[in-house]
Amino acid sequence: MSSLPVRPLDLADDATATAVHRIGRAAYAVEAQLIGFDGIPALRESLAELRRRPLHWRGAVAAGGELAGFLAWEDEPGGSVCLDRLCVDPAWFRRGVASLLLRHLLTEALPGRRITVTTGAANTPAVTLYERLGFTRGEDFSPAPGLVMASFTRAAED
Repeated sequence: MSSLPVRPLDLADDATATAVHRIGRAAYAVEAQLIGFDGIPALRESLAELRRRPLHWRGAVAAGGELAGFLAWEDEPGGSVCLDRLCVDPAWFRRGVASLLLRHLLTEALPGRRITVTTGAANTPAVTLYERLGFTRGEDFSPAPGLVMASFTRAAED
């Protein structure tokens, strides 16, 4: 398991925003192959569009400041949180970065909060990760022809 430091990311910083955009595109390209659907909106999102999103960002940072992966979430009414994206640079795949980021979110950034997330139903690595970390799978849904999404919720803890 990776033990990289996780820190807030400031997308007003050009280098940070560019790294997030690059990693997101690379990670979503891999997901597109896994799920057989290349219409993932983030694949076509411009850097300016990414920066305008009202999200909270955290990143796993390697020695020398290299961004290994990141996640971003949006606060929802009632205190819930929607995990908008969890992306790992393909060069860092299978090294525990996604688990590290998600555990950070659950235990340090948003402890006790209800969290929802969706992923491609055929994205086995993501589905396995969410289930392993205590998310409950809800109904699958199809927002576009040829695409089946899986929904997950992790209940709020008292």
